[in-house]
Amino acid sequence: MSVVIPTYRRPAVLGRTLDHLEGQADDRIEVLVVDDPQGDDSAAVARAVGVAGRPYPVTQLHRHAPGVAAARNTGWRAAAAPLVLFLGDDIFADPGLVAAHLAAHASLPSVSDAVLGHVRWSDELKITAFMRFLEQGVQFDYAHMHAGDAGWGRLYTSNVSFKRELLAAVDGFDEDFTFGYEDLELGRRLHDHGLRLMYEPSLGAAHLHPTTIAAWERRMAAAAPAERLMVAKHPDVAPYFHDALRDWRGRPTSVRAAQAAELIPAWLPLIGPRLHAAARAHWKATLADAFFAGWDGRTP
Repeated sequence: MSVVIPTYRRPAVLGRTLDHLEGQADDRIEVLVVDDPQGDDSAAVARAVGVAGRPYPVTQLHRHAPGVAAARNTGWRAAAAPLVLFLGDDIFADPGLVAAHLAAHASLPSVSDAVLGHVRWSDELKITAFMRFLEQGVQFDYAHMHAGDAGWGRLYTSNVSFKRELLAAVDGFDEDFTFGYEDLELGRRLHDHGLRLMYEPSLGAAHLHPTTIAAWERRMAAAAPAERLMVAKHPDVAPYFHDALRDWRGRPTSVRAAQAAELIPAWLPLIGPRLHAAARAHWKATLADAFFAGWDGRTP
């Protein structure tokens, strides 16, 4: 299995991501780290990679064009193994994750079978109420998933593996998508090649990425043009965030409720459920305004 890890401005965390792969079928994997030679410090990435000190072979590559789609293409196209596992540079694999992906593919021999693992917030983080909100279909949708066929619309490249032959059949990721939707767009094209994305919740990894509502406003503004591009290329695909958030834009909500939700738990009788419902309404409205600013070509 070739493990492909795109990285951007996270050398310290990248080093720890690579540490978590040690002891994981060391003699059956290679690791390919793909950096951005224009926007990042390749020397810092090289120090984090620490080629000589790793028990598995690891190679540092440079992406050939802007965006994470180009980085992943650079990685899988250089892969020597017939199986490719994509991880994020801030994803810490649970013990046995790589071996479990290998075993899953051994039981799913069809070229069109892919394996989706689970990603959770790292225990090192202070997990906020807003971060819990993101788990309900905004960032990931694991909360509503069960073991088995997840469908192409849940193709998350933080912890997912493919037969290299399947990626080659569609020439990998569409590099028109520089940020956002590059994984879902790949899933849509793989669907036409018979993709069966099998979710296995026991294939776990921790996500060391603290975030805030301000960071997500920027992210949603950037995701909007990507969603526009997605539906332009695939008219059969409904615009997910556009449809989910259109009734929330411009809606007055309570920022104080969102602030209080970080202090008062949802389980507290009477006030907890009402407060957290008001907080979720505020977050939806805030993200809606940012998304539609990006959709309309404005700065949020």
